[in-house]
Amino acid sequence: MPGFNLANLSAANLIGGLLFGSIGFVAFVYGKRLSLWRPMFLGLALMVFPYFVEATLPLYAIGSAGSALLFFLRE
Repeated sequence: MPGFNLANLSAANLIGGLLFGSIGFVAFVYGKRLSLWRPMFLGLALMVFPYFVEATLPLYAIGSAGSALLFFLRE
């Protein structure tokens, strides 16, 4: 189809999306069960952002920063 552009489907992007999406899911469930808004929203952000970031280096940089924020901003 003309004009149809697939995202970057490299193995590194797929693994990064799966990794940070999984970390985000665990953080979201943890925050929801304990009624903690910080891990819940950070987990939601970690689950969603791989859909919008196409390049590999920013994907891992943002995911690593978000995962570090989960550790440093815990209550």
